[in-house]
Amino acid sequence: MTTSAFAAGAYAAAQSVARPGAAKPVQGMASAGAGFTGFLQQSLDSVAQSGAQADRAALSAATGKANVVDVVTAVAESETALQTLVAVRDRVISAYEEIMRMPI
Repeated sequence: MTTSAFAAGAYAAAQSVARPGAAKPVQGMASAGAGFTGFLQQSLDSVAQSGAQADRAALSAATGKANVVDVVTAVAESETALQTLVAVRDRVISAYEEIMRMPI
């Protein structure tokens, strides 16, 4: 999955949550948790694949089999995916901290 496809999927998911009329009904806490877990797993896999692709491109360039532009593009995509993942992580931690500060 490319970074642009990952970003487009995340954007579509955010839009469906943001529009109450278009949101799908939640079937239960277990399915909502499984969906979120699946989303996180897919995100981690996407970042790992992007990093592996950048590594393969760098090795190919080192052996003279790849163009430098391809390497730079792969590394930039990997960096963008990692930055997106870190931003999501930071937001999740921030939301958790906010929930923990709420009075019971």
